[in-house]
Amino acid sequence: MIIVVICMAIVVFMPILAKVPLAIMMNRQGGYDNRNPRDQQKALEGLGARAKAAHENCFEATTFFAPTVLLVVAVNAVSHTTAYLCIAFVVCRIVYIACYLADWHFLRSLFWGIGMLTIGAHYYFLLS
Repeated sequence: MIIVVICMAIVVFMPILAKVPLAIMMNRQGGYDNRNPRDQQKALEGLGARAKAAHENCFEATTFFAPTVLLVVAVNAVSHTTAYLCIAFVVCRIVYIACYLADWHFLRSLFWGIGMLTIGAHYYFLLS
């Protein structure tokens, strides 16, 4: 169960960690505009725009992962398999962010898909 909780914490805080490269790119664009950060982010290009997209996608991924894991915990279905699926999801998300920043679009999509398969696998095992 502890592994599942740790994975949940990582996924919940991942958008904050993914903000670091975005903040760096905003700072390189004449300084971080704390009064109008969203306007500044809209103007980013290249790595900055990809960092923004990766940051935003972390929130989107949380909306799939968190309810799934909470359901697994709520129905007392935590097992070694669910723990491994949670670890796989976290690893996929980390690689996904790295691929997004590196502009490796094919690998990024591949790891996004694998991560989503881990979510589907949770439901498969819940319904089995």
